[in-house]
Amino acid sequence: MEATVPELPEPSSAAESATASSAPRSLAEALRARDDASLAALLHARPDLLGPVPGDITQLATRAGTRASVIRALDRLDRFALQTAEALAVAPDPCPYPVLESLLAGEHGSGSGAREDNGARAELPRALATLRDQALVWGDDERLRLVRTARELLAPAAGRPSPTGLGPTVAEATAGMSPTRIQEIVAAAGLPATHDAVSAVTALTGLFNDPERMSALLDEAPAEAHQVLGRLVWGPPYGEVTPNPTPPVRWLRDRGLLLPASARTVVLPREVALHLRGGLAHRVTEPLAPAVPADREHRPQLVDANAAGQALAALATVEELVKSWEHTGPPVLRAGGLSVRDLKRTAATLDATEPAAAFWIELAYAAGLLASDGEADERYAPTPAFDDWIELPPAERWSALAEAWLPATRTAGLVGDQDAKGRTLSVLGPDLDRSAAPEVRRRVLELLAALPEGCSADTDTLLARLDWERPVRGTSALRARLARWTLTEAEVLGVTGRGALALHGRALLEHRDPAPLLAPLFPEPVDHVLLQADLTAVAPGPLRRGLGDVLAVLADVESKGGATVYRFTPGSVRRALDSGRTASDLHAFLAEHSITPVPQPLAYLIDDVARRHGHLRVGVASSYVRCDDDGMLNEILADRRSAGLGLRRLAPTVLAAQAEPGALLDGLRAMGYAPAAESLTGDVVVTRADAHRTPARSAPAPVPDGPPVPDVTLLAAAVRAIRAGDLAATAVRKEPAAASAGVLAGELPRTSAAETLATVQAAALTGTAVWIGYVNADGAASQRVIAPVRVEGGFVTGYDHTADEVRTYALHRITGVAELAEEHL
Repeated sequence: MEATVPELPEPSSAAESATASSAPRSLAEALRARDDASLAALLHARPDLLGPVPGDITQLATRAGTRASVIRALDRLDRFALQTAEALAVAPDPCPYPVLESLLAGEHGSGSGAREDNGARAELPRALATLRDQALVWGDDERLRLVRTARELLAPAAGRPSPTGLGPTVAEATAGMSPTRIQEIVAAAGLPATHDAVSAVTALTGLFNDPERMSALLDEAPAEAHQVLGRLVWGPPYGEVTPNPTPPVRWLRDRGLLLPASARTVVLPREVALHLRGGLAHRVTEPLAPAVPADREHRPQLVDANAAGQALAALATVEELVKSWEHTGPPVLRAGGLSVRDLKRTAATLDATEPAAAFWIELAYAAGLLASDGEADERYAPTPAFDDWIELPPAERWSALAEAWLPATRTAGLVGDQDAKGRTLSVLGPDLDRSAAPEVRRRVLELLAALPEGCSADTDTLLARLDWERPVRGTSALRARLARWTLTEAEVLGVTGRGALALHGRALLEHRDPAPLLAPLFPEPVDHVLLQADLTAVAPGPLRRGLGDVLAVLADVESKGGATVYRFTPGSVRRALDSGRTASDLHAFLAEHSITPVPQPLAYLIDDVARRHGHLRVGVASSYVRCDDDGMLNEILADRRSAGLGLRRLAPTVLAAQAEPGALLDGLRAMGYAPAAESLTGDVVVTRADAHRTPARSAPAPVPDGPPVPDVTLLAAAVRAIRAGDLAATAVRKEPAAASAGVLAGELPRTSAAETLATVQAAALTGTAVWIGYVNADGAASQRVIAPVRVEGGFVTGYDHTADEVRTYALHRITGVAELAEEHL
């Protein structure tokens, strides 16, 4: 094989020297040469650089090279841009563009170093532009430089091999080796001895970088040695050896083709690996994003209708969930969240799996419909916002849920996992926020939106695309899980139908109100049911609110779907009577809202329960039972099941009980009776429970993934401030007079108050600008270029070139003043 990494050429002509001298010598110089639009693009891509706004270009460059900021920028690169940065980390510094191109795309032509064109050559300018825009790479194409922090993160080290699989260079691997041993390696490789170790390492590096000499050396290697090199060439480049290595390993080690990394470890030098790879930094480069083709195609009308059906079911589920918590909500765990038992109970109420119930609970919480009440015995309950939400039209209610789901960072899919301390994550508990969730959720929907209407995508191809866009290890696995959860949640919520993005889902993605698109797809609420002889009622569609509320009390839901089936039972009828309705009210209600005659079994059920309802009276004494039929009271006393109630006869028609009234009511009902509660005046108490509400609560705020992306106004203001600060920092001042003892040339003299006053007064008279150092009331020092226009009362007022506005400064806070050089006035 022939090496394809040429040595860095040195400028050999006056033109080349002039080009090198005109190239930026630092990242700060490269940023200073950018226009305002390019600086704004950098700050938009890396908003962490704005906290706070840098004082000048030098501060911006320094902040852009910090470890935390660089890691964040690398994490957001696509796979090929990251591979380009990885190649630069193992390339010469600085690196010419042709060298970088050969590392990623191989040599042109059909030689051993050539690679089949997969688009890397064409996509490299785009990837390099991305790195430049984000200030990870600077310099022209002749001298490309990766930011030092990025090089340190991506370059190979003893404990952290490079993502390319390459090891250290010969110079790095021999840094701690004795000069004698280096000379032995040079001699074994067939090179002449040198006068020092540095020149010996240089000679060995030159050998490994010379394709012809390197090929000749490898031709002499035993066949087993080639097998050893083949196992290390694509990484990891480290291998263990015994104190007495085999002859092939000894042959490689003697000639420096393997260098010692520790007492029992050897490493393949980078130059050797690149020669064996044909000069390629990666085994496989992926310059192009994987396509996400349409997997299945459906009629768009069918997709929208299916999604609308799911959306209507989602509204019913959320409403049922919140109403089931409005009387006696589940308690809040001491560490926060919902217990496993309460989650199981809620899942049974919703007739859903536990993961699905966790999603609906978290969705209602994200929409601000559920919260903890903050009482001493803290419980979850509906918020006042639920009462407003329930009165909205169905399409607007769905919009509120969907708009809460899309940016939410709380992730229901994590429920049941364990945190770093081994604690199980619970619904509504802490540590469920994942800041990447909104971005992944939106990106999944964007990929679906890019398909033709009515088309769905294969999950594996979609995940492959997401992995290419954010390939950093440690985050890609979470992003894959988030993407799978997004597909599931979008389907059950009604954003998608049959895996394809619905029309109202596209509106949601584009920040448009989806309600007008969804409303025509919802069926009109019906005002009637179909009563059947088997004590059931069928609602042929969504019921009007008043009808649905009453029917939910009078009957139990047996099945849901396009048509809801309700079943009448003695318990449900008693529940309606307990709420204050009479038997005649129930008969009239059913006759009014049924398009079929009221079946005789249902009429008999209502009359039978009503006849027994209230025959027994329970009051407060601790509690008592009153009944005009003393035979019934005798029957109750004789029943073994009443032993736990602590009953005793006070009078022929009165029994006293040790149990509380509520427990006494439940006990008698369990025995088959239908008692009614009684007030202190002897009236029947309507036991309709008051719906519990929390105090006003705001919906949980999403946890952002780093600082928020700045808007156009903030970007423009930040760029102006940085430019103005840079003007003040780089303004050329006159050299201080010789009388300013102790002041070095180029520094601001520490002028006295009299000198400061005289200088700014003179500048105000002549209309020239001066450079000042200023300390504000908070003790923050800054340097500014101002053009004084008025000096009076201990203050100087003038146009501040740094702030681009007229400002007033206290003279006693000016630390020093200097005139600007004439060419900068």
